[in-house]
Parts: sequence; structure tokens; C-alpha cells
Amino acid sequence: QAQLVESGGGLVQAGGSLKLSCVVSGRAINLYAMAWFRQSSGQEREFVAAITSNSGGTAYSDSVKGRFTISRNNAENMVYLQMNNLKPEDAAVYYCAKSRYSYWGNSVRLTDFDTWGQGTQVTVSS
Repeated sequence: QAQLVESGGGLVQAGGSLKLSCVVSGRAINLYAMAWFRQSSGQEREFVAAITSNSGGTAYSDSVKGRFTISRNNAENMVYLQMNNLKPEDAAVYYCAKSRYSYWGNSVRLTDFDTWGQGTQVTVSS
């Protein structure tokens, strides 16, 4: 059973940057798509970014496209989320997730992901 641990969250001013990391243990991630989701208080968990198993494809939510970049290092079993030009509405708990599949179909679905980290808090001050 894979275990995912996120880090890199914190408090940043609007316009600033953070880089989140996710280290995976217990299973090699090279066969699986990986993603970041986020959840703010009182809201449903929402998709942020995803990357295919071989880094050949990425997907982003419209709200972060052009500002966030997802990447991975399969040799180190790591997934990253570089977040630039952060906005107050980006504040949330960010979760790393492992898919059951190596890629996605027409869209990235939360139900495709079977393993989740505990989350890391991102706070953005205006």
C-alpha cells in the first residue's frame, strides 16, 4: 500500500510562490498518473493538476492554468507542484493523490485516485 506525504505548504503573500512536494513510499509511482487536489473550508475537494505516468501529459484546472506547474521524478518517487502568482482564493489544504491508471480519459476524475496524502495547508494573505 502506497503512502503519500505532502510538504511545502505555508503562509505566503498574494503574488508569491510556493513549491509543494509529495514523497511516495511503499509503491513505485512510475506506472500511475499523479495529481494534486485542494479543499478549502466548507468546500468540496477540487482538482488542481495532474500528470501522466511518464510525464507525457498534464492537465490543469482553469483557475490555476498558467500559474501552477506539476512535475514528477519517478526515480525518486516524488511529485511536485510549483505555484506562482498565488491568489487569496488559492488558499486551501492541498492533497497529493495516486491514480489507479497511468493516464486519464476525457477528464481527470477524483474517483480515479485511490491513495491520498494527509494534505498540506497553503495560506495566501492579501
